[in-house]
Amino acid sequence: MNFKDHTDHKNTAKLRVYELKSQKGPECPFCDLEKKEPIIASNETAYAVADGFPVTPLHMLIIPRRHTLDYFTMTAQERRDAEDLIIHLRNKIMSEDPTVAAFNIGINCGVAAGQSVMHAHFHLIPRRKGDTKNPRGGVRGVIPCEHATEHR
Repeated sequence: MNFKDHTDHKNTAKLRVYELKSQKGPECPFCDLEKKEPIIASNETAYAVADGFPVTPLHMLIIPRRHTLDYFTMTAQERRDAEDLIIHLRNKIMSEDPTVAAFNIGINCGVAAGQSVMHAHFHLIPRRKGDTKNPRGGVRGVIPCEHATEHR
């Protein structure tokens, strides 16, 4: 499939540089998190910690060690390493907690998508039967239906 790129790369690049500078270093809560919180699992380019504000028990964050804005600025190796940790943690959680029946994996890219920490990170959220009234639709529940058709 061929897609026409309508991105204003000049302005996008400026925005990304600004966002990267805005929280890099001591201002970024994830840049030194590895030194402050217990590490659940790690590999060469990423590590996992328990989420400080879990939406379910055993909610984990998978974070690249390098300060990078979001999924789209991660290297291919960082994405592979994060995925390896997600799979490892899924297996670990499933073996340790028989109540876990499913998972949500999420990553917010940009403020409009809900990203509040400008350092790439994945959420691994264990789900249990009955933890929500109706889980159908998964992440589609994030955007109310009346807004979903506005940009068609």
